[in-house]
Amino acid sequence: MIQGFNIRQRIEERELQLSPLAAQSVLSRGRMRYEEPCPIRTAFQRDRDRIIHCKAFRRLKHKTQVFIAPLGDHYVTRLTHTLEVSQLARTIARSLNLNEDLTEAIGLGHDLGHTPFGHVGEEVLNELYGKGFRHNQQSLRVVDTIENDGKGLNLTWEVRDGILNHSKPADNMYGENWGEVGTLEGEICKISDLIAYVNHDIGDAIRAGIITENNLPCSTFKLLGRSNGERVNTMVCDIVESSWAATGSSDSQTRPLIKMSNSVLEATNELRAFLFEKVYRVQSKEQESIAARQIVHKLYEYFEKHLDELPPEFMRFSDDTERCVVDYIAGMTDQYAINLAKNMSV
Repeated sequence: MIQGFNIRQRIEERELQLSPLAAQSVLSRGRMRYEEPCPIRTAFQRDRDRIIHCKAFRRLKHKTQVFIAPLGDHYVTRLTHTLEVSQLARTIARSLNLNEDLTEAIGLGHDLGHTPFGHVGEEVLNELYGKGFRHNQQSLRVVDTIENDGKGLNLTWEVRDGILNHSKPADNMYGENWGEVGTLEGEICKISDLIAYVNHDIGDAIRAGIITENNLPCSTFKLLGRSNGERVNTMVCDIVESSWAATGSSDSQTRPLIKMSNSVLEATNELRAFLFEKVYRVQSKEQESIAARQIVHKLYEYFEKHLDELPPEFMRFSDDTERCVVDYIAGMTDQYAINLAKNMSV
């Protein structure tokens, strides 16, 4: 309480002016462990702050997005990707009169469990660990179990749900395996993640000399635009326009989809398919990616045989010793993993 006035309650009252379909912090499904509310911040604002201040968030600046150990300063990292997702998601949520604070928290936390070396590291851990590995599930594990010396961040159900369900299949958007998030704010983060990586990965691929602007599907130019800014603006505005009628409705029984128009969706899917064929699959065969796979293999095999060399805190996170090895490797930055493997006596 500050001078007899609860600031949080004033913010919660403002949330009543949001769309009837917006998630309201005062109606959150709650945390895994009860906590007294903050007098200044709503539950979702508190979650956002916990994510920004956690160790896993800091390490994102040294984790690969697509290109491993690039020489240039302007390649996207997992941290800059996360910030772009959060910004895009906030813009869409604000435009649709949904809960911007919840959207921001999900956007900032969605990739906390990503491995070193991007999806290459994820693929290797998924191959090696018998129970499988998915970065979205690991992100939830980070905030539930690993952070804060094993106590987790104790986030709200809505943020945890958005983090867990942000991942997408490699096939078309809104296809059979697209999946569903528990809130519209989570749906916004899911689509913002895709908008961000489709566009910044094009820029990085051009920067790396893998493709040129002229290689992009010509059919997408007229509809989406040629530059990164034009494409992003087209996609965001189209989502807002396509989703507005449903989210602005007073019928709170209807659960709409955060969506694109058919024409923009088709063009976006075309760009995404182009990236998988001409960039991601090509990059996975590059020497840097092959070396990264070998490093993750080496680390996994070594620590399976030398559990006593794991940091002691990781042995407290699970009774499954393989899970402890996975947790340790998944949390590493690229350079930490490279150096550790290099100095390891096998």
